Amino acid sequence: MNTATAEKFPTLGVVILGAGASARMGRPKLLLPWKDTTIVGHLIRQWRELGAGQIAVVHRPNDAPLGAELDRLDFPAQDRIENPQPERGMFSSIVCAADWSGWRSEIGAWAIVLGDQPHLHMETLRQLLEFHSAHAGAICQPEFDGRARHPVILPRRAFDGLKGSPAGTLEIFLKLVPCRRVQCVINDDGLTLDLDAPEDYKRASTSN
Repeated sequence: MNTATAEKFPTLGVVILGAGASARMGRPKLLLPWKDTTIVGHLIRQWRELGAGQIAVVHRPNDAPLGAELDRLDFPAQDRIENPQPERGMFSSIVCAADWSGWRSEIGAWAIVLGDQPHLHMETLRQLLEFHSAHAGAICQPEFDGRARHPVILPRRAFDGLKGSPAGTLEIFLKLVPCRRVQCVINDDGLTLDLDAPEDYKRASTSN
């Protein structure tokens, strides 16, 4: 691990979204093999190496397979957030993370991380975090091909605004929340890919 990098983002919280049904994939996406671990293991490793202050995984109720994998990874039980109604969609998981009382007091910004983007390069994530550091208080997103992408970094003002928000999706929320929004142009075409179906997984895993 790069110690300088690890010390750089101690006030960053990371929300890994893992409560999806993986219906199109046909099996749990977070448990798919990725390099020498699983997708969830790779995501956790990435953000630890980037020096995030706290990482939490949002999961479905009674998700024994994911729970077993998190146990195998020695991921702390106290950093797991249950979404009691995952059928309401991704935004419900983000709101659950905002409502969660387990965040450490020093956390002041949150990266909302999709559970199906293990293929993003570390340099892409570092570039986004450095951009975030230079734009304190703003919502930060990577931009590729003229469009905002994920992951999204929310400052405290925006993260707190999730509680009780009338928005039904993150996209709508970002348009409604009274917070400056900035985008960092990053040349990584992996930002356009989500692992929704088996062919997406095959494409991403063969290119990494």
